[in-house]
Amino acid sequence: MSSAVTSRPSHLTEPRWVRGVLLGVALAFLTLFLLLPLITVFVEAFKKGWALYLAAITEPDAWSAIQLTLWVAAISLVVNLVFGVAAAWAIAKFEFRGKQLLITLIDLPFSVSPVVAGLVFVVLFGSQSWMWPFLEDHNLKIVYAVPGVVLATLFVTFPFIARELIPLMQAQGSEEEQAALTLGASGWQIFWRVTLPNIKWGLLYGAILCNARAMGEFGAVSVVSGHIRGLTNTLTLHVEILYGEYQFAASFAVASLLALLALVTLVIKNVVEWRSARPDTADQPMEARVAAPVAAPQPTTA
Repeated sequence: MSSAVTSRPSHLTEPRWVRGVLLGVALAFLTLFLLLPLITVFVEAFKKGWALYLAAITEPDAWSAIQLTLWVAAISLVVNLVFGVAAAWAIAKFEFRGKQLLITLIDLPFSVSPVVAGLVFVVLFGSQSWMWPFLEDHNLKIVYAVPGVVLATLFVTFPFIARELIPLMQAQGSEEEQAALTLGASGWQIFWRVTLPNIKWGLLYGAILCNARAMGEFGAVSVVSGHIRGLTNTLTLHVEILYGEYQFAASFAVASLLALLALVTLVIKNVVEWRSARPDTADQPMEARVAAPVAAPQPTTA
């Protein structure tokens, strides 16, 4: 052990005080910009007692916002699971014309402001759009309704799962899928028994990030929702409305729910990272994971 320490390059053997200063700066930054705001949210939420806290999170508008947030997050997660796996599979396993364009489009929500994305949906589906006569004739409401909230959330969340899976699947290559194909496995068998076990932890990690962003989205949803209480307000919009009406205790009470969801997400994320680092049964031989549909040869009789 001592020889390993002494063999480190000279530029990596910094003095103890340098390491202490760097650690202190990092801890001070985390305390100032993460821990103190988080503690403040919970302190302000319970400042006026449990009765007011429970009243703030159980009143009808708050309950509607909680339900809408959970429904929008669930819909976004399911759609993004399908799109993310399909896009990652296509990009990592195949070569085709327009592949780089598809990657660019997947990265688009990272470079476009959520507010701009919300405005785009208003332009596309609002009363001044070319689609408005059709939507009005068929009594379809997109913007200032729940579908608009779902579309805006989908736009800002769809890169997470795909971007988590693409480098993972590219690093794994396609040798195992090709081996399963030679063993007689069908396309669904290859996906369920070879590809999915190899990407399950990356898929779960991307799903956690996607769900966290869906529940905490504000900018795009704020533009397309119309801020209709009890109908199109998510938790983030409900917090804004309460704070704007000077209902500080109620706004912090609702905000504490989002903070609690963030903490739960962080715990799950760390568990997934720890679990994905452990040896998995996906390392078992290919023959054990793929049940070849080819019938075994029957013994011949003389």
